[in-house]
Amino acid sequence: MAAVVHRTIDANRYASKKTLAQGMLDIALLTANASQLKYILQVGHQHEFYTLMVTLISISIILQILVGVLFVLLGGLNINKERDQRKAEVINDISTALIFVISIVNVIISGFGLETKPILLSNLNREDIIEP
Repeated sequence: MAAVVHRTIDANRYASKKTLAQGMLDIALLTANASQLKYILQVGHQHEFYTLMVTLISISIILQILVGVLFVLLGGLNINKERDQRKAEVINDISTALIFVISIVNVIISGFGLETKPILLSNLNREDIIEP
């Protein structure tokens, strides 16, 4: 009969991988917000909610940078050491709360949309229409 080998999980390695994965998601959202900000700035005050969108996207970007800094701090801690456990717990709680706020801000950003008002075909002059 073969012996069953039980591996113990390295909690510190697990936490580091989790932090890295969260950081990658943060980078993806940061990239999307930067693209949204660029679009809003290009459209300018023609966008119905220009000031609100610039403010919300800027808040989201600033909070994401803060969360990124917290992830770097968290990644430097070894939760196998008792002296780092409380720090890791506090940083994790703060970053979780900030991620919740970032999510709410981005839901609001999505709600106000990035599209300008559609141009109706009836408003186009005949010379504006390209024939196939």
